[in-house]
Amino acid sequence: MHDTRPLLANSDFPAISRKPLEILQVNLGYLCNLSCVHCHVNAGPKRTEMMNLETLDQVLALAQAANIHTLDLTGGAPEMHPHFRYLVKAARDLGIKVIDRCNLTILEDERYLDLAEFLANQQVEITASLPCYLEENVDKQRGKGVFKDSMTALQRLNRLGYGRQDSPLQLNLVYNPQDAVLPPDQQSLEQAYKQHLQEQYGIVFNRLYAIVNMPIQRFGSMLVSQGRLDAYLNLLRRHFRADNLTQLMCLNAISVDWQGYVYDCDFNQMLSMPLGATTKPRVHIGDLRLETLSGSAIATAAHCYGCTAGQGSSCGGAL
Repeated sequence: MHDTRPLLANSDFPAISRKPLEILQVNLGYLCNLSCVHCHVNAGPKRTEMMNLETLDQVLALAQAANIHTLDLTGGAPEMHPHFRYLVKAARDLGIKVIDRCNLTILEDERYLDLAEFLANQQVEITASLPCYLEENVDKQRGKGVFKDSMTALQRLNRLGYGRQDSPLQLNLVYNPQDAVLPPDQQSLEQAYKQHLQEQYGIVFNRLYAIVNMPIQRFGSMLVSQGRLDAYLNLLRRHFRADNLTQLMCLNAISVDWQGYVYDCDFNQMLSMPLGATTKPRVHIGDLRLETLSGSAIATAAHCYGCTAGQGSSCGGAL
């Protein structure tokens, strides 16, 4: 696989700095039951990287010390971590909102058939990947049979109360473009998703997040192989909007990898770009000094144009 980091390093992206920490995004490991084309983590069934229990407890300690309001869990499939439920329950006992970045199909795996009910009981917010509402497109991007399993999982979540107007259980879906293009207007696309899924499958959800494909890991490597990386980077630069800079997720969040090292965002984590200036060594969660974060520089490179192009993009969709 091609390493895109050297190709992204020379960047004129504007300097940005941190606000007070509010969100902790944690990658529990790269093990996943899927191997999606657009995956910026390069996760899959054969990956063995997994956060150990000691580091997981350090995450909880940091969350409490920093008084964060949200713990955002990702992977791989975070639910495949053997201590996933322990982490979720401990965070909820602390009064912290928990987001589960779910691929939906894991809920239909025979090993995890009680998982949806656990998430509902803990009032975990689910942000689920569904790159299209058409079966052919989803299976092309994520694998044969994924769409049907996703529909079954969404129906299961709806029965538990997820996505319904009269329920506190939040269910959000994530759209990724099929190719090296910017997502369409998020609001219009959300309405199309809601109409199609309701009419065809009786499925409801709260919000749709339209997220730009980042030119890193599996997707970035594909662009390099096809000789299209420069064209995609130019597309992102041409659509840069300065007003998106004040809404970037990295301003009030940090990302922790499965080994416990800290980064400015999930994308920087995948590029092995340490917290702050890129010349600094990696900082482990056990050595992180919270008082040094607010106002500090955020490490940037050319991929950051993906978050500021057009309507903007973050883990919470358009900015």
